[in-house]
Amino acid sequence: MNDVTHNLGKLFEHKFDVKPDTFIPLPISGSSRRYFRMVSGDNSVIGAYNLITRENQAFVSFTEHFLTYGLAVPQVIAQEPDSHIYLLSDLGNTTLLDKVVEQSNEESFSDDLLTIYKRIVEDLIGFQVIAGRSLDFSYCYPRKKFDTQAMLWDLNYFKYYFLKPSGVDFNEVELEKDFQQFVEFLSEADNEYFMYRDFQARNIMMVGDDPWYIDYQGGHKGALQYDLASLLFQAKAALPDEMRGILLNHYIDKLEKHIDIDREQFKIFYNGFVLIRLVQVLGAYGFRGLFEGKAHFIRSIPLAFKNLEWFFDHVNIPVPLPELNQALKKAMLSDKFKIPVIKTENLTVNITSFSYKKGIPTDYSGNGGGFVFDCRALPNPGRMEDLRFFSGKDQEVIHYFEYQSEISDFLNNVFKLSEQSVKEYLERGFKNLMISFGCTGGQHRSVYCSEKLAEYLNNNYDIHVILTHTEQKNWILK
Repeated sequence: MNDVTHNLGKLFEHKFDVKPDTFIPLPISGSSRRYFRMVSGDNSVIGAYNLITRENQAFVSFTEHFLTYGLAVPQVIAQEPDSHIYLLSDLGNTTLLDKVVEQSNEESFSDDLLTIYKRIVEDLIGFQVIAGRSLDFSYCYPRKKFDTQAMLWDLNYFKYYFLKPSGVDFNEVELEKDFQQFVEFLSEADNEYFMYRDFQARNIMMVGDDPWYIDYQGGHKGALQYDLASLLFQAKAALPDEMRGILLNHYIDKLEKHIDIDREQFKIFYNGFVLIRLVQVLGAYGFRGLFEGKAHFIRSIPLAFKNLEWFFDHVNIPVPLPELNQALKKAMLSDKFKIPVIKTENLTVNITSFSYKKGIPTDYSGNGGGFVFDCRALPNPGRMEDLRFFSGKDQEVIHYFEYQSEISDFLNNVFKLSEQSVKEYLERGFKNLMISFGCTGGQHRSVYCSEKLAEYLNNNYDIHVILTHTEQKNWILK
């Protein structure tokens, strides 16, 4: 146990007079902050570690302020600033994005989900206007206000971490002129409100049907439109255009009860903040994907392009941005970011998890070949008392694996090898490919890896995937 987990364990023990029985690392997101679920009896909390002291101070200060206004944010149960740690109330594992993805295969979003989103945009006004009026902005980090300087940071973040590595040809001098014109236009919007900064479905936890809000330590003073654009144009959520329009008008209807606004002028600036948010997101995907090599972020780039495509087809903002628009359109057409989708009804990929104690599964297709991946060199949650009775499909084990770099390295190699065969089999008209994952008991490592490969192939190819967990007697056709 390293110093961080040791200190968190001591803080837990000091608060509850008992040591945590369960200590599970939560998945690493786009920041350097680390979170752990700590449980003992009825006490379940989230332990947080963040080396950036000013971010921690902002989070604690903002939390205390929001709670006084009855906003649904986690409580800071205990903290130890010198060790950069604190404990938060546990809001569970389900995010708003999880609920959205559940409906991703349906023709339209449910009325229940629309109702939830309406409630969320009303809560957003609570953060921005109601609680935001008296917030102490001196705690904001790294900058007190989302002003022209902060906007230029975002635009240059996009230029250096996405545009240049993408290989798109552009005129940098003209692009900088567009940046200046763009931020001058956006700075004309009223920017004296609390700006959550990353108000999106991953940062909204669902406890039953109730939304709760996290990850606002990066907030500062800014324009109202930015947060609404962040929520409604989140790439992975892919909200329908009609739903975005309904929520925009619902937000404005509720906002008018608190402040005087010009609806049409509000929407004009809203469209501008939609564009800068979409550009900022591409910068983040570029940094996390192209520089840090995280495949999830690279695969998210085409989703962001879909929002940009809609924007260019439906929106005009009253400021010319010829070089920025041209650069974005070139990137959207680049083969570098296209996810291969190959249409076929001929290839079936059988993915199987198994226990080496029972032997390697038989390929009944008669095709032969394929792969058998040995997962026994990977970290084994079966040796951990609090995880041994779960499987590789349970969230507790999934969170554990997502924290292990050995797993992601292993899977990246698996994806490359499997994909090479899938492409060749498709080209040559083969009908069957078998890929098996084995571990000691066939419960944790092999199951998790099988699930991840099935997900990867389903996301990238129009093929028939049959997923079998031999030790769970659980057949899944996709």
